[in-house]
Amino acid sequence: MSTALRRRGIALGALALAGALALSACGSSDSDSDDSARTDAAATHTVRTAMGDVKVPVAPERVVVLDTGELDSALTLGVQPVGATHSATEDGFPAYLPAEKTKKLTEVGEIANPSMETVASLKPDLILTSKVRDGDRYEQLSAIAPTVMTESTGTAWKENFQVHADALGKQDEAKKIVAAYDAHVAEVTEAIGGKEKAAATDINFVRFVEGADIRIYGKQNYIGSILADLGMGRPAITDKAKDGFSYDVSPEKIDLADADVVFTSTYGDPDKAGTTKTMKSGLWKGLTASENGKVFKVDDRLWIAGIGYTAAGQILDEFQTKMAG
Repeated sequence: MSTALRRRGIALGALALAGALALSACGSSDSDSDDSARTDAAATHTVRTAMGDVKVPVAPERVVVLDTGELDSALTLGVQPVGATHSATEDGFPAYLPAEKTKKLTEVGEIANPSMETVASLKPDLILTSKVRDGDRYEQLSAIAPTVMTESTGTAWKENFQVHADALGKQDEAKKIVAAYDAHVAEVTEAIGGKEKAAATDINFVRFVEGADIRIYGKQNYIGSILADLGMGRPAITDKAKDGFSYDVSPEKIDLADADVVFTSTYGDPDKAGTTKTMKSGLWKGLTASENGKVFKVDDRLWIAGIGYTAAGQILDEFQTKMAG
């Protein structure tokens, strides 16, 4: 520390001490101090949510999150939740998140099916989730703790992050995180050849889902928004996606996923999801991306289910590595 900074610190400390003595001289009692502490602890502010205005603690200390996006937001903002839900097909929490953080979490059930008893047992002072996941449980959750719900998940992840930051009292931190993401996007775009090359490169994202058709992802979803931020081209098939989310096909129509580059992920068992069989088919091998060695398998829990700024940062790094390789 420089001499100037030390002097400034000493001066500030002296001022703080003088202020404290002045307050003491004005006759404040121990009782007044205790009352002030209790008031601070009970302080609340209002957050606008999908269910209306909700009063939440100014600095919540026991937060329960009921989806991956909320978990990503809390940890990104430096808040350690006490409990969280997990994916229906996998126990535990996404591996892309810091293990030293997730090991402190208590599992409270599956996403969209939390255990009310377990949530209540953690004595939360704030619950974060979305209407699309837990709207029908809003009254039950609100009876446990102030519950902040966004409307949905996925494509609205940036707006949701701002709601989470407001609820957690971390708006200043949120501004820095958003600015860092924007700078990261610019760096990756430049690294893969610039805006013109990005726009001229069509990318499809194909997700194999156990128990469902194959999904060719559209533009109105989490990964679609990141590709849009990068300015990547998207094939015409993405415009046919239902509600902008996905265009679902059988393995016999996988040729509709043709693109310059194809990213793939699997939700569930690869054999049961049809991943293994489809990717061995002649139609798959005939895709432009397949013929040019531009098919990339990625982690579903990161690229699809991460839904937050920490996940986005890792996706951008992986995207740059694969596209530049």
